[in-house]
Amino acid sequence: MEGRAWKFGDNINTDIIIPYKYKARTIDPKSLANHCMEGIDPKFSKKVRKGDFIVAGKNFGCGSSREQAPVAIKACGISAVIAESFARIFYRNAINIGLPVIAHKDFPKIINEGDTIEVDLKKGVIKNLTKKKIIRVEKQPKFLEKMLQAGGLVEYYKKFRKFPW
Repeated sequence: MEGRAWKFGDNINTDIIIPYKYKARTIDPKSLANHCMEGIDPKFSKKVRKGDFIVAGKNFGCGSSREQAPVAIKACGISAVIAESFARIFYRNAINIGLPVIAHKDFPKIINEGDTIEVDLKKGVIKNLTKKKIIRVEKQPKFLEKMLQAGGLVEYYKKFRKFPW
């Protein structure tokens, strides 16, 4: 996966990712995508391109536990979220809908908005191609890799009629 970085700070909550007034109206991923990150950058969904990344600080996805937040991020084309840390329920919701989330304490610090990022989940490598920096991250377990490739837990179950573990 290769794309541009969109950088955000600490404690980005789910109401910033997808404001309540939208998540209360619909569960349609395309409609949610039109308002992704609107709470902090009203033009984000117009600027982001398929394959880009969100890079953030600590506690990304805190706040309400609604799954519309990772759904909106995935539907607007973000291929993964890289943050210093994640709120536990956001992390779980992201994995369940097939949105890769990577926690690393240092990588968000060596990246600027607009840097080109390459992520290889199989090898456990994140590269900042703009700054020529490489960071190794823990490889994902095989069951998680299979689930993400299928598009999430439900899609995995639909395809294989069993759970990946």
